Amino acid sequence: MRRSRVASIAAVTLSLVLASAACGGGSTGSEGGSNEQPKTLTYWASNQGASLEVDKKVLQPELDKFEKETGIKVKLEVVPWSDLLNRILTATTSGQGPDVLNIGNTWSASLQATGALLPWDAKNFEAIGGKDRFVDSALGSTGTQGQDPAAVPLYSMAYALYYNKKMFADAGIEKPPATWSELTDVGEKLSKNGKWALGAEGSNLSNNIHQVFVLGKQHGADFFTPDGKADFTSDGAVAAVKQYVDFMAKDKIIAPGNAEYAQNQSLSDFAKDKTAMVLWQTASATFKSLGMNEDEWGVAPAPVQSGTPGTGTNTNSMVAGINMAVFKNTKNIDGAKKFVKFMTSDEEQKILNSAYGSIPPVKSAQEDPAFDSPALKVLRDTLATSATALPQVPEESQFETVVGTAVKELFADAAAGRKVTTESVRAKLEKAEQQMSTS
Repeated sequence: MRRSRVASIAAVTLSLVLASAACGGGSTGSEGGSNEQPKTLTYWASNQGASLEVDKKVLQPELDKFEKETGIKVKLEVVPWSDLLNRILTATTSGQGPDVLNIGNTWSASLQATGALLPWDAKNFEAIGGKDRFVDSALGSTGTQGQDPAAVPLYSMAYALYYNKKMFADAGIEKPPATWSELTDVGEKLSKNGKWALGAEGSNLSNNIHQVFVLGKQHGADFFTPDGKADFTSDGAVAAVKQYVDFMAKDKIIAPGNAEYAQNQSLSDFAKDKTAMVLWQTASATFKSLGMNEDEWGVAPAPVQSGTPGTGTNTNSMVAGINMAVFKNTKNIDGAKKFVKFMTSDEEQKILNSAYGSIPPVKSAQEDPAFDSPALKVLRDTLATSATALPQVPEESQFETVVGTAVKELFADAAAGRKVTTESVRAKLEKAEQQMSTS
């Protein structure tokens, strides 16, 4: 999922939502809608492209097509990732929000717990062509296991290692690193003369979570116990966070300035030949929009500790993606479902995922040759064999906030030359865990 930081008030807002059992969103009305349903839907789209304007250019022609087919106008707002979760949570408490919206798939269980989103039961899935149209990995990040999904998969993504071919050739490096030790070894050769081996976004809370979650799996940590309690201070969790921050603090392969980077800034450096590698989700369309030709970069599976990517401790990506949800109290429930059906149709899935460089979560659309490029094959293989969904628990969005902030603060320490030790990492994670228990 391509996201920037989740603001710090998210945990507080969510706790208020849960306490009040709100069911808001959209405009007031019952789940079934009225006989005189409005001919306009409001849609909050997430920022998938290099800018909000890019998203508008991608989406508006498709929304116009939907209006021509159905007579329903879709009023579009592209919401930055830095604002999206808080905007959604505010809508669930106020009852003033869109009819249809995009959500990061990792938020599905958290937003499901508010009661504000339409459950996708068998009848609702039938209205959009059936649940079996979607791939299992995408459906695994649509809400709490055992409950009807809170959303429908729209775009599927996975993390990979993108590398600058010219910078690699200039440094005499013949192939991308497959393990973290190989990455730090080549990183020493690449981090010279004002250029750096690896890009990071230390102020991007969600990206921080994605990286340390994967490293946590590789160290045998889950961040939550089987019964859903926060477990941020296990040896594996501490080791994962320290390893990630140490790329700046100890290994010196991430520029100190990256501690302040937010959404897409690391990709801009990569496109300008300032950084040789980035760990990112489905970045090809963004690179193109930043002026890079496809032959200038390569893509490989994200590294593991040893061996090759797989399940368990060789997980090398979270199951990334964007889901589409409907607020239960929309006045136009039928129109909202028609819009979801349109956006998840084979034709639209091919158009939209091609535009964003992502992978359709719809099986039949995935079979299109457009998604067989070498870069997308790496991502498809990752989703199929070595990606793990983030915990589908109601507290997931709070987890992103408090642990993402802990990582941000540790990057700030590293950038300022302060020591990052096992003890200092554990202290930050203890604070984060305490924030979870008191929120």
